[in-house]
Amino acid sequence: MAIVSVPVEKSYRLLNIGATTLVSAKAEDIENVMSVAWSCALDYGPLSKVTTVLDKQAFTRGLVEKSGLFAIQIPVANQAELVVKLGTTSRHNNPHKIDDVEIFYPDGFDVPLVKGCAGWIICQLIRDENNQQNHDLFIGKVLAAYADDRVFKDAHWIFEQAPNELRTLHYVAGGQFYLIGESLEVK
Repeated sequence: MAIVSVPVEKSYRLLNIGATTLVSAKAEDIENVMSVAWSCALDYGPLSKVTTVLDKQAFTRGLVEKSGLFAIQIPVANQAELVVKLGTTSRHNNPHKIDDVEIFYPDGFDVPLVKGCAGWIICQLIRDENNQQNHDLFIGKVLAAYADDRVFKDAHWIFEQAPNELRTLHYVAGGQFYLIGESLEVK
C-alpha cells in the first residue's frame, strides 16, 4: 500500500461517494429536476433534516426559494443517462429539459418526484440566508420519505438482493459513477 497525495481542490472526491441524488421543486406551476452530488443527512429522528448544495446559477434553486419545498431522490443505475442529462442541462437554456422525465406527485405534496428512483425524501426548506448565500447550502426538514421495497425493507438497504440496474449511483467526475457494492456485516 502507498499513501498518495491528493490535490486539495480534488479532496472532495474522497468524500463524494455517497449516492448521487436528484433534487426537484415546483413554484408557480414551473417544475424542474437537477442532479446533485452533495446531499446528506443532517439529523435523524422525529426532527429529521437533510442538506443539499444548490449553486446560485441552478434553476431549481429559485424554485426551492420561492416554494419552500423540495425533494431529494436517489436514482438507480438504469437512470444513469438521465442523471447526466439532468446535471448537464439547465432549464435556464432549455425550457423543455424535463418534458420526457416521468414524474409523479405523492398525495398531499405539491412537489414533483421522479419515477423509478430507489428513494424519495420530501422536505420543507429551513430558511437560513447565511448558509444559502455564502455556502449554497440548503437545509430541509423531512416531511415524508418513501422507498422502493425491492431495495429498501425494514428501514435498511438490501442492495445485495437487487439486480445491478436497481443499485444506487455514486458520482466520481466527468460522467463516471460507481454502483453501490456488496454488503459487509461486522458483528
